[in-house]
Amino acid sequence: MKGNARMKQRIQQTQKTKITTILFDFDGTVMNTNELIIESWQHTYRTVEGKERPVDEIVRTFGEPLLTSMAKALPQIPPEEAVEIYRSYHRESFGERITIFPGVKDTLKALKAEGYKLAVVTSRAERTTFEAMEKYDIKDCFSAVVTCDDTTKHKPDPEPVMIALQKLGSTVEESLMVGDSMFDISCARNAGVKSVLVGWAVAVTDEEKEGPMGPDFIIEEAAHLFDLL
Repeated sequence: MKGNARMKQRIQQTQKTKITTILFDFDGTVMNTNELIIESWQHTYRTVEGKERPVDEIVRTFGEPLLTSMAKALPQIPPEEAVEIYRSYHRESFGERITIFPGVKDTLKALKAEGYKLAVVTSRAERTTFEAMEKYDIKDCFSAVVTCDDTTKHKPDPEPVMIALQKLGSTVEESLMVGDSMFDISCARNAGVKSVLVGWAVAVTDEEKEGPMGPDFIIEEAAHLFDLL
C-alpha cells in the first residue's frame, strides 16, 4: 500500500509538467534479448572457467555496460578478451534469437504519430542496436539513438540521458526514461528525469521497486505509458 501511495503521489506531481520526450532503454525494455544474453554469458564462463554460473548472477548485470561487467566477473583475463568471447557467440545468433516485446511496436508508432520525441538510450553497441531496430521496423520511431559507442561514461551515470536530451532539444522536466533495470532507474534519477520501470523486467527485485531509490512509475503493458502523459 505504501508503494502504491507513493506511485499515485508521483503521478500527480508529474502531471503538472507536460511530457514531450520519452527515452527508452533497449535490451529487456524494447527488445527481448534476455535468453541470448544469458546464453552468451554462459558461453563465456564455459570458455574461461570450464563451467557455468547461476543465472541470477547474470541477470544482475542486465543494464550494465558489458566491459564493466566482464572486468568484475572475470578478473583473471583482460575484459576486452572476455567481451570478444561473449560477442563472437552473441553475433552468431543475434538476428534469429531476438524478439520485440508485445505491444511495444504499436506503442512506439502511436507515440511517434502523436508527436512525442522518442530516443533509445542503451549500453548496447551501435551496430546490433540498429540491426534490431531495422529488423522490427522501429528505427524511424526514434529521433535519437545513444549507445555505449557514444558515451565516455555509462549508466547509471547521467551522461547517456543528457546526450539524448541534447540531441532532442528537450529538458529533464519534460522527459521520462523507460527501462528494465536499476541501472536505467538510477541513470534517470541522476539526470533528474522521471523513471518508468516495465512490468516485464526480470532484473529488479520487489524490494528495489518499493525502496527509496525505486522507479517513479511501473507499467505492466507498453500502452500504459499513455496513462502517464
